[in-house]
Amino acid sequence: MPERRQRCSARPAPLQHRGDDPAPGREIATEIAPGKHAVLLLDQAGWHLSRHLVVPATITLVPLPPKCPELNPVENVWQFLRDNWLSNRVFHSYDNLVDHCCEAWNRLVDQPWKIMSIGTRDWTHRF
Repeated sequence: MPERRQRCSARPAPLQHRGDDPAPGREIATEIAPGKHAVLLLDQAGWHLSRHLVVPATITLVPLPPKCPELNPVENVWQFLRDNWLSNRVFHSYDNLVDHCCEAWNRLVDQPWKIMSIGTRDWTHRF
């Protein structure tokens, strides 16, 4: 069986695609090992579906149906971040909020087993 390596990459909201960068996939592509391919699950956010989006050849996009958060495991990840590191706080500024989000993300990325457990959907193992 081929070796599998999990990688984690994210962009804070202020750096998300705002329509002025047609190729945010270039940044993600830098995280893909040579000779490997990535599959990205996408919700129905407008920038994910833009016809101007440039997708590197090493990435396949899989759009999820609209209004189906139960199909999107990252929804559990965001809930975990809120519940454990981001709730019940007062942020002094927008930058302070972004800094806390990045810190929470980096703490979670250091725990890949945690990401796998909170992103797992029990119903997927019944098929």
